[in-house]
Amino acid sequence: METGIKFKTVDEYFSTFPASTVNILEQVRNTIKKSAPGAKEVISYNMPAFKLNGILVYYAAYREHIGLYPTAAPIEVFKNELAPYKFSKGAIQFPIDKPMPLDLINKIVKFRVQADMEKANKKKQE
Repeated sequence: METGIKFKTVDEYFSTFPASTVNILEQVRNTIKKSAPGAKEVISYNMPAFKLNGILVYYAAYREHIGLYPTAAPIEVFKNELAPYKFSKGAIQFPIDKPMPLDLINKIVKFRVQADMEKANKKKQE
């Protein structure tokens, strides 16, 4: 989605979509919030994202899908569960006309939280 708008808040980003898409975005947002307590909601690369020590996951809406960008590691770990979806090394596409796999998103985000904490703890020890 190229609007030329530089978003400052997630709500501002959401406001550019139809209500049906916003409803799906809210489901994804709330799932990530529950999966990553303490994570801060930010706009990064003009997309909604959640950040702890580093960015955990980005997500974005498109005409036909919701994109989830959790980095490469969880995509490799959960590739069997992701088989019904279109995905690449760092991106997953969930069709907008089907229910969002919120349980799977929850697992992916929890995996990212664990990896983020481990990386932060490792840095502290250096």
